[in-house]
Amino acid sequence: MALFDPISDLLQQATLGASARQAALANNVANADTPGYRRVDVDFHATMQKAIADGRTSDDPDLTFTPVADGTAATNADGGNVDPDTEMAELGENSLEYQALIAIQKTRMHILDTAIGRS
Repeated sequence: MALFDPISDLLQQATLGASARQAALANNVANADTPGYRRVDVDFHATMQKAIADGRTSDDPDLTFTPVADGTAATNADGGNVDPDTEMAELGENSLEYQALIAIQKTRMHILDTAIGRS
């Protein structure tokens, strides 16, 4: 019998995915003025949806969050495709999502603590 349910495992994985996306977006901002730099992103939502559809859990080693180059963004004069304003907006949105995931995990842990009489 597992200590945590599948939802807790999925929340943990989603938090890791949001963290990987935050790192990729921050790297984009840091390289916005680097000639020829191509932005990357981590689509952890799609990865999580596929994992849920396939019935996979956090124990699955194939559940990874890899930055992928984004070829859809418009190319700048220097050959790069990073728009700092867009990246900052994406960073803010992703940060809020990460904070929400953490808040949900904390609430679930508090419920568990209460159930076992620790609070």
